[in-house]
Amino acid sequence: MPVKIRLQRHGKKGKPFYWVVAADARAKRDGRYLEKLGTYNPNTNPATIDINEENAVNWLEKGAQPTDTARTLMSYKGIMLRHHLNGGVRKGALTQEEADKKLAAWLEEKDAKIQAKKEGLTKEETDASAKRFAAEKAVSDKRLADAAAAEADATIAEEAAAAETASVEEEAPVEEAAPTEEAPVKETAPTEEVLAKDEAPLASKEEAKEEKKE
Repeated sequence: MPVKIRLQRHGKKGKPFYWVVAADARAKRDGRYLEKLGTYNPNTNPATIDINEENAVNWLEKGAQPTDTARTLMSYKGIMLRHHLNGGVRKGALTQEEADKKLAAWLEEKDAKIQAKKEGLTKEETDASAKRFAAEKAVSDKRLADAAAAEADATIAEEAAAAETASVEEEAPVEEAAPTEEAPVKETAPTEEVLAKDEAPLASKEEAKEEKKE
C-alpha cells in the first residue's frame, strides 16, 4: 500500500489549519488517514510547526513519500536531515554519535535563526507601533492646535466687533429736541363798544370846553 505524508486541511474559511498525516495515497485529501503526525498553523508569524519526529522518521524509513509541502515542513524541523543521517549510520558511513552531533549542531543553528527572525519581527512590530503612535500624536496635536487657533480667531473677531460697535456709538450725534414754537397770539379787531368807550371821553371833553366858552 503506497503511503504519503501530506497535509489535511482543517480550520475556518480564510484561516486554514493543517494536520500532517500519513495516509493511503488513494484516499481523499481530507479523508481517512493512518496516523496523525503533527500540525501546521500558517496563521502565526513565524508559522507554527509541530511534528512528531520519531513517528515521521519511522514512516519515511518504511517508504512513505512526503508531498512537496510536507517535505518542506519536515526539512524545516530537521526531520529530513535526521532521516538522511540514519541512512548513513545504517550504511556505516558514520557512527550514531557523529550523526547526533551533526543533527544537534544543525538544530542549534536553526534555532538561532528562528530566534533572530522572531526578534527582528518583534523589533519591526515595535518600530511600527512607535511610528503609528507618533503619527497619531502628530494628528492629535495638529487638531488641538487648529482648535486653539480657531478659538483665538473667534475671540479676536468678537473683540473687534465689540470695539467697532462701541466706536460707532461714540461717534453718533446726540439728537437735540427741536424747540417748540409758541402759537402767535391772534389779535382781534376792536369791537364797536370798545371804540365807543374810547371815543366817549374825548367827546365829553370837547363839550365841556364849548360850555365854558359860552
